[in-house]
Amino acid sequence: MPKSEPRSNADLTGSPRVLVVDDEADIRELLDMTLARMGLACDCAASVAEAQNFLRANEYRLCLTDMRMPDGDGLELVRHIEAEHPTLPVAVITAHGSTENAVAALKAGAFDYLSKPVSLAQLRTLVKSALALPDSKTASGARSQELLGSSAPMAQVRALITKVARSEAPVYLSGESGSGKELAARLIHRESVRRDKLFVAVNCGAIPENLMESEFFGYRKGAFTGAETEREGFFQAADGGTLFLDEVADLPLAMQVKLLRAIQEKHVRRVGATAEEPVNVRIICATHQNLRQLVDAGKFRQDLFFRIHVIEIRMPTLRECSEDVPELARRILERLATASNVPVPVVTPQAQAALQNYDFTGNVRELENIMERALALHAGGSIDVEDLQLQPQKVGVGETADLQEFLDDQERQVILDALKKTRFNRTAAARILGVTFRSLRYRMERLGLNDSPK
Repeated sequence: MPKSEPRSNADLTGSPRVLVVDDEADIRELLDMTLARMGLACDCAASVAEAQNFLRANEYRLCLTDMRMPDGDGLELVRHIEAEHPTLPVAVITAHGSTENAVAALKAGAFDYLSKPVSLAQLRTLVKSALALPDSKTASGARSQELLGSSAPMAQVRALITKVARSEAPVYLSGESGSGKELAARLIHRESVRRDKLFVAVNCGAIPENLMESEFFGYRKGAFTGAETEREGFFQAADGGTLFLDEVADLPLAMQVKLLRAIQEKHVRRVGATAEEPVNVRIICATHQNLRQLVDAGKFRQDLFFRIHVIEIRMPTLRECSEDVPELARRILERLATASNVPVPVVTPQAQAALQNYDFTGNVRELENIMERALALHAGGSIDVEDLQLQPQKVGVGETADLQEFLDDQERQVILDALKKTRFNRTAAARILGVTFRSLRYRMERLGLNDSPK
């Protein structure tokens, strides 16, 4: 049977244009007809090379591509579009149950994925979401000013947020307590196509284990004693929006199984119900714990880890962004003073220096606590060192070295221990330490550490 030639639908000139890439003629025809009914023009290609020719000649609002092509694969096309057409969302069509391919595509930069056989309802939802994406050139200009700081780590986080907000891929936020993980999640939601729907934040560690299933998935009337009415769960409440699972590491293993299925199948079953219902949520997870170590210890499911750990954004500690502390302190003071209807005090240079040299174990949350206390204690219109009431830094007994030297010695030893465990494999050491390879390399350079045993 001769292969159908790639073709273009010219009947919808001036309409938003979609590129469909699939070597199966019947799939191309199905997608073409469905998109035409949505008022979209469609160009169809049967290979990666033909798709690249279309991309050079036309502007598109969305690309839909199969994973397997006669001259390459969908991932190759995803990477090409990511490099040459970064504002074009691309979705991949994967074989049924091919979770690994879907995750690989999302990691490569895909906006979303569809599983075969293609559900036309899910296709329409995906297309509408892609067409609703904001222009990347203006998205960053509308950013909330809440994620402050001009330091390199914060600039990197803001750039990542802008990038992942244009995707539907699950995001994993790591970092110490108080480093702004929920704020980052809210910003991702605010800049995404889901910005007009709900952002539902859930603290997984605050839900009793016996109530988890009903809280996440809802329940029918009469499902259990006390279920006097029907109630929706977190997934239903966040339908069309974003579900933020904070401290996801606290979920018990039994609930992890149910969560994995809900994420993969995009369906949930209420407690007491016989049928499942579809849900369309974007999952963002966070924890201050090291998930990789929990997986190794058997406390967190590896399959769930790979499903939620598609894109990681590590929130830097305040210690890594010490140059941002004065600006953060000033903004916090302005907010607190306005709420209390009092003049905004000035932070003296000595107090600013003390804050920059302070070891914020609680990060921004601790800084807020310190500034709130200082606002209550200051006098004379300015905040000085004594108003901050900073806690004494912990140093070794009998040591006379300054605080930074002591902290550097501690950090140097921890890194060395990790390197020795991994036979000085820096990638493996970074994984043990729960930091990125780039962060570990920067820390080693700052501490004067060699990358090989002496």
